[in-house]
Amino acid sequence: MLTWLRADDPFPPVEQALRNPNGLLCAGGELSPARLLEAYRRGIFPWYSGDEPILWWSPDPRMVLYCDELRVSRSLAKSLRNKGYRVRLDSAFRSVLEGCAGPRRGDGGTWLSEDMRKAYFALHRAGHAHCVETWRGDELVGGLYGVALGRMFYGESMFSRATDASKVALAALVGALRERDFPLIDCQMRTPLLASLGAREIPRRAFLRRVEALVNYAEPAGYWRSEET
Repeated sequence: MLTWLRADDPFPPVEQALRNPNGLLCAGGELSPARLLEAYRRGIFPWYSGDEPILWWSPDPRMVLYCDELRVSRSLAKSLRNKGYRVRLDSAFRSVLEGCAGPRRGDGGTWLSEDMRKAYFALHRAGHAHCVETWRGDELVGGLYGVALGRMFYGESMFSRATDASKVALAALVGALRERDFPLIDCQMRTPLLASLGAREIPRRAFLRRVEALVNYAEPAGYWRSEET
């Protein structure tokens, strides 16, 4: 039976998550920064469409990308060298959210509702949510965003308006995380795109052990800055 959260209710143990649909743990509650950070610390994330109640998930297995396992194909390497892309960190978070919220090819809807965008922008202002942007000239053509806690990075969404633009952002994210001694990106659920880039599934129990070790590093919150690439 699905647990319904009131505003101050704690999350149930992730072992109570449903098998079908895989990982659905509970519903309700709210999207305050404190609630979101507590969810990520426990290996839980929100995912729902705008006309649904808030749904919280912890799937088993869990899709992850170890930063030393990023797979750069020949075509991506060519895009990194020759497409004229520039990469920035945390300079256009709201625009990245809007890009991720845009309709996907073949699908007129979006899961990233206005309430979700407001919640993650609040996390960004608090220094916990970050974005990587791919630019071509003055045009934002791709990017991604996610949440950093300690030395754990939780990827949330990406978008692309040009060939390999989201993949370029992911490659830049991996570089930025390596510089900061982050070993792992949570990718949540399996997709062919993520698998092609080296992400793989691990048991939820193993994922939670890694989360417990990594979120307890005393890394300062704040905007990320780097030289443009």
